[in-house]
Amino acid sequence: MRAGNLLRQLDQRLLPPLTRAVARLGDRPTRSGVLTWAAALSAAAVLGTALWAADETPSGDPTVGEVTRVGVTDGDSVPGYLRSAAADLAALSSQSAPGTADGTYALVTLDAYLPPQRLAMVLGDVPVSTVFGRVPLPGRQTEIVKIPALRVPDDVVAGMDQVASRKETEAADYRARAAAVDGDGASERELRARYASGAEVAAAEAAAYRTGCACVYAAVVRAAPVVLRGMAARPDVRAVDPAPEVYRLDRTVFTPPLPEQRDVVRPPADTGPTPESAPAERSEPAPGLPAPLASVGESSEPAPVVTIPLPEPSSPEPTEPPPPSVTTSPDVAIAVEPPTPTSS
Repeated sequence: MRAGNLLRQLDQRLLPPLTRAVARLGDRPTRSGVLTWAAALSAAAVLGTALWAADETPSGDPTVGEVTRVGVTDGDSVPGYLRSAAADLAALSSQSAPGTADGTYALVTLDAYLPPQRLAMVLGDVPVSTVFGRVPLPGRQTEIVKIPALRVPDDVVAGMDQVASRKETEAADYRARAAAVDGDGASERELRARYASGAEVAAAEAAAYRTGCACVYAAVVRAAPVVLRGMAARPDVRAVDPAPEVYRLDRTVFTPPLPEQRDVVRPPADTGPTPESAPAERSEPAPGLPAPLASVGESSEPAPVVTIPLPEPSSPEPTEPPPPSVTTSPDVAIAVEPPTPTSS
């Protein structure tokens, strides 16, 4: 019960009889001392009630607003991350910590892109919450997606179908925009080329996901430490990065390295810089093309399917839609790199 309610009830129950008693005692010679004691007792009662009510007030969740990150960021050393993950896994206590009776969350990174059926063989019966995928197209930088997958491979296949549908919509939208560009100047030709390139990439991604491509390269699992150590020794598993500090997936961001990232974390290697180049900054979307979608956090439950509208080319800042069931990785910005237009 809140302190205000308690104080009101105290006033209603104590003040009327206390007032009558004070009035009767007011006519007696000793009224001064009695009034002093009555006032002191009333003040003590009110103060004690307020303190008791304050102790009963819930303190709330102290972790609100905190986000835990597991994985790598741009510029990190990939060999250093793999060594760190192996050391953390070896040092992980076999005794369950408080709040981890169901196991410890871990980020499992794969050596190569795998199809859904092969992924089921690698992960076995270990509980999975999310998988990460990308279509590796030569010469193109493609979107990184994460798919909620409590059942492998069924949920992965279903998630790929959702991505394929979204990519087909994107490809059609790019073609429509290209057809709507008027004029034959250099800027118009360049814009049409960018739209055509976007349509080509989106269509290729849609076709790959529709056929259950070898596109999955990481997963978030939860298991006992001994099971996680056994998984690290399986073929196709590159690293198992335990995260005993994670209690809630909706307040955790996982950023696994891509299979082709072998030295330093950069954008996907099929359009990334040469080994002599400095670590790349986060790439920005090309002018006139829709920006990649971002997700906040992660959930162990599949979200409902949401149709994601593409922003207009004239919009200077991309808007962030509600999180779909299959979302873009939050820490890797994906842009479509069009070919350089040639003069007609």
